[in-house]
Amino acid sequence: METIRYSLDQGIATVTFDEPDSPVNTMKPQWQQDMIALAEQLSADAAQLRGVLLTSAKTTFFAGADLKGVLKLGAEDAASGFAGIELLKKAFRRIECMGKPVVSLINGAALGGGWEVALIGHARFALDNPKIQLGLPEVSLGLLPGATGVTKMTRMLGLMGAQPYLMEGKLFNPQKALELGLIQGLAKDPQALLAMGMAFIEANPQAMQPWDRKDYKMPGGTPNTPKIAQGLAVMPAMMFNKTHGLYPAVQAVLECMVEGAQVDYDTATRIESRKLAKLMVGQNAKNMITAFFFNTNAIKAGKSRPAGIPPWKPSKVGILGAGMMGAGIAYANAARGIASVLRDVTLDKAQAGRDYSRKLTDKQVQLGRMDAAKQAALLGLIHPTADVADMAGCDLIIEAVFENRALKAQVTQEAEAVMAAGGTFATNTSTLPISGLAQASSRPAKFVGIHFFSPVDKMKLVEIIRGKDTDDESVARAYDYVMSIGKTPIVVNDSRGFFTSRVFGTFVMEGAAMLAEGIPAPLVEQAGLAAGMPVGPLAVLDETSLSLSTHVLDQTRADFAAEGKTYTASRGQLFTENMVKALSRPGRAGGGGYYDYPAGAKKHLWSGLKQFEKPLTADPQVMLKELKDRLLYRQAIETARCMAENVLTSTHDANIGSIFAIGFPAWTGGAMQFIYSEGVEHFTQRSAELAALYGEGFALSDPVKAVIEKHRP
Repeated sequence: METIRYSLDQGIATVTFDEPDSPVNTMKPQWQQDMIALAEQLSADAAQLRGVLLTSAKTTFFAGADLKGVLKLGAEDAASGFAGIELLKKAFRRIECMGKPVVSLINGAALGGGWEVALIGHARFALDNPKIQLGLPEVSLGLLPGATGVTKMTRMLGLMGAQPYLMEGKLFNPQKALELGLIQGLAKDPQALLAMGMAFIEANPQAMQPWDRKDYKMPGGTPNTPKIAQGLAVMPAMMFNKTHGLYPAVQAVLECMVEGAQVDYDTATRIESRKLAKLMVGQNAKNMITAFFFNTNAIKAGKSRPAGIPPWKPSKVGILGAGMMGAGIAYANAARGIASVLRDVTLDKAQAGRDYSRKLTDKQVQLGRMDAAKQAALLGLIHPTADVADMAGCDLIIEAVFENRALKAQVTQEAEAVMAAGGTFATNTSTLPISGLAQASSRPAKFVGIHFFSPVDKMKLVEIIRGKDTDDESVARAYDYVMSIGKTPIVVNDSRGFFTSRVFGTFVMEGAAMLAEGIPAPLVEQAGLAAGMPVGPLAVLDETSLSLSTHVLDQTRADFAAEGKTYTASRGQLFTENMVKALSRPGRAGGGGYYDYPAGAKKHLWSGLKQFEKPLTADPQVMLKELKDRLLYRQAIETARCMAENVLTSTHDANIGSIFAIGFPAWTGGAMQFIYSEGVEHFTQRSAELAALYGEGFALSDPVKAVIEKHRP
């Protein structure tokens, strides 16, 4: 066995997972062969065995499946995939049915297949470390826990109890696992962990899994139990309301749970294998694995961070502007133990910014997730002020004032005069080119964009923008800072709108263009949801403000004019401008835009939009498909243009940025992965069709085609 070490001493078989030349253990093909060999070895030694300990030589227990292999699978591999899964589970079953106690000693993370390996044990004990993550996140990768995970978790927790951990991929730590009954004890150190395992073996010489006992009953009842049956009757509708049928893994998990609960254990695991084999060879899984495993890990590994720069963390952060963005940044800092000076034009405004953190933490205190002392300590890290002199000593200052060049220049110069020597200055602008803003700086090499998204406490992504003169150290520092506050950084180069705002603009303006064409607003909004966007384009534009979009349009026109050029607004931009300037519909903050917001009632589309509607010329379902394509293709094309123009330099930044900043559908794997999942040839052809019908926004230039081909997986 190459990935497993085996020893037998005084009747105790110690199985140590130890994949060579790897920091973690994975279900690579060699390991699967080794598990079959392990089952044979244990069977051969059965007469001498008193018990089996499953352990790990790594700092984690087991990392899970070999996902690189999944990306290579095609439809023709489904049958062999099913056979391979069944062989592995046969080995699992042999080990747990020997009539000897098997104990899993969990010294670190056990996720996905790793948790399924742990579930081989008749008992599980774990180190008492709240940072250890356990669970089955497969559904977030377009897969299901098909190595007994669905079957065993359903039988341990019941149909309703298991749903969050299977259908949502919710993770848990050892303490929560103990509360759920998924592990049997917590140990303070490895020695205590081993002692717990040995004690279980001595106390349970003929252990068996609970579902193998004659008196086993599923917690909460089977699908035939009236209360369970009632809940399951509405479950598909509730699921579709969330997924819009775009996430087959979620449905497959539910099917496995319900079908498996009505048959014996071995049949249930076979159902699991069939559904996993189908998912493994599907495009959805490839998309989600690409984005949420490989692209995410590339960002965590610092693939976009300039190399050769020492790690860095600011000692004190200055924040200029205590509005929603500045207040949110202060909270993000304080939540990670970083002190902030929060400045606004008056002390009252600055204190109001700190009160935002008080409101957020009040909720945590009420829910018992934070005590009063920790809340006070967190709030103590935020120093509100109206005096720029209080910025002295800050080695990172983030400007988060209104999108006005003159105002930004003023506060930049005031703050740079007092910031710590060698410090870094950042702007939180969402659209204004960094290189232009850096002209107000005395040190443009130390001037960088750090673009947060609102609300900061909820949005994971931060866009780091390198200006024309920004040096590598400033980009690296921004990257490290963003990681230190628990957020996900992507790095882009300077341009108008950068990447995220620019692509987001194509989504909302394509929706506005549809209205201008006479397409009914409800159909436009439904197309966004049906494509997998979190909300429709009109609803999100209302939230971000039609008047802001019009302000950006005016600023763009002025900038072009200053360069002796003329900016040609898109049909959507002109329609939005008309909504603001002619119809006085500025957006939600101004009382209403595409929607009305009656007091005490649910928002609804503004009735005035009906004046733009034209009779439908095709079946609504056919039109819906066309509208979905327009919304997705327009964003993907603009992303590819950002790649061609060197605004983006990597597909991992493109994919993760599009999903977490813009809300590009997770099922696609991100904007660039969407292109590849459609097939480059098909995408090119479809783009040409859309360009002929709806304008040059869908046209693929030769440089864009070249960059798509260059990064083709």
